[in-house]
Amino acid sequence: MNISTMIKRLQDIMRQDAGINGDAQRIEQIVWMLFLKLYDAKESEWEIYEDNYTSIIPEEYRWRNWAIDKKDGKAITGGEMESFITQLFVHLKDLEVDENTDTRGRLVKEVFTDLNNYMKDGVLIRQVVNILNEIDLTDFKVRHAFNEIYETILKELQSAGKSGEFYTPRALTDFIVKMVEPKIGETVADFACGTGGFLVSALNYMKESVEDANDNEILNNSFYGVEKKSLPYLLCVTNMLLHDINESKIIRGNSLEANVRDYEEQDKFDVILMNPPYGGTEKKAIQQNFPADLRNSETADLFMVEIFYRLKHNGRVGIVLPDGFLFGNDNTKIAIKKKLIEECNLHTIIRLPGSIFAPYTSIATNLLFFDKTKKTDEIWFYRMDMPDGYKAFSKTKPVELKHLQPVIDWWNNREEIKDIKEDESLTETWKSKKFIVSEIEKLNYNLDQCGFPVKEEVILSPKETMDNFIEKREKLEKELDIKLQEIIKLIGDIK
Repeated sequence: MNISTMIKRLQDIMRQDAGINGDAQRIEQIVWMLFLKLYDAKESEWEIYEDNYTSIIPEEYRWRNWAIDKKDGKAITGGEMESFITQLFVHLKDLEVDENTDTRGRLVKEVFTDLNNYMKDGVLIRQVVNILNEIDLTDFKVRHAFNEIYETILKELQSAGKSGEFYTPRALTDFIVKMVEPKIGETVADFACGTGGFLVSALNYMKESVEDANDNEILNNSFYGVEKKSLPYLLCVTNMLLHDINESKIIRGNSLEANVRDYEEQDKFDVILMNPPYGGTEKKAIQQNFPADLRNSETADLFMVEIFYRLKHNGRVGIVLPDGFLFGNDNTKIAIKKKLIEECNLHTIIRLPGSIFAPYTSIATNLLFFDKTKKTDEIWFYRMDMPDGYKAFSKTKPVELKHLQPVIDWWNNREEIKDIKEDESLTETWKSKKFIVSEIEKLNYNLDQCGFPVKEEVILSPKETMDNFIEKREKLEKELDIKLQEIIKLIGDIK
């Protein structure tokens, strides 16, 4: 099975259809069909192992009954296919669910609630369906081999405009999971799960510890995700089904819409892994769900507060955050960082190269690792420099787990590392350094330490250039404000 050839064949067909406009629509079109095909394959298994299994999908709309071309001249196509797909969407959106409907049944209605069929040509739809039917997803080995095709589809999101926000590089999710070490019996959550990259990385890591059927059953009920947008939600639930997680709790919605004060113990998790959306804003009604001193419109900040209220005692967190969180000195950010340090053990911050999310964005990001075992005593900072021979990561030269090996080696044997000064007159800088909490407090909770001494040579789009300029200007203005206050205080002391 040649993955790139299959994807190219599908794309070539879809480019002929007047209803498809751009990569994001192509991906959504492929994946809703793939979801129905995969769901049908899973139903074949459930029918074997469950005596009374009944599909929530009406019989004529099950994949096996309309999508298979038996080469007898009866396969629907053309105008008949166009009409059929219209009715398919109507019926799946209107499926009746109640308190007796299991998770698997609810999933179908939830997936199709806001989906669209973009293809208008019934003949071309038939051609796409026939290519997908070349994959036998009823075969366990084939299904797992197909994960590679699915990963290719997810990577395509990086060049599909704003859809790129849904995808975190697999190397990064695998690294974070490896450092956090989720265990069988622990619950794992991502409150803005996108395509499910963190959940799948955690699943793959935890599978290595499975010893028996009971462990598998526990694992099947260990994952929780929330995603408010229809395309990444579809991608995530399909991703979990491909990995044989039939009972994952992937919720369609906005985690921030619930009042954090209402969470109880059953709403908390052992492990939280996230790359929350940043740069976004939330309306006033959402902000009211958070304590006044921790409340602002910035999405990433609110997710940090959400984590405080949903992390179990002894729970662990690995999260991706932009530079703005580290150096931000407005009242809310300082309050959030103070709460983080006083109520959690923020033990490690990894500074990431700006191009690690290329080509989607070159905004500088960081990894924060903390747990709820005690308050913070000390924080280690480590700067991940570009690998030898790389000026920047890109679509053709993406970050790989091997590039994070120096970070792993340092993690297991921590030491402070000074930068080599090319000129003795330059200020001393650090690649890795430990700060005790009193030092961070004196810095007014500025976590912008062990940064990059030299700007990476990355060619940015005009929008990215402007975003970076605004972020740097904000940082400079805040640093000038701090210096000005120090001068005013000094003048006052002299008087």
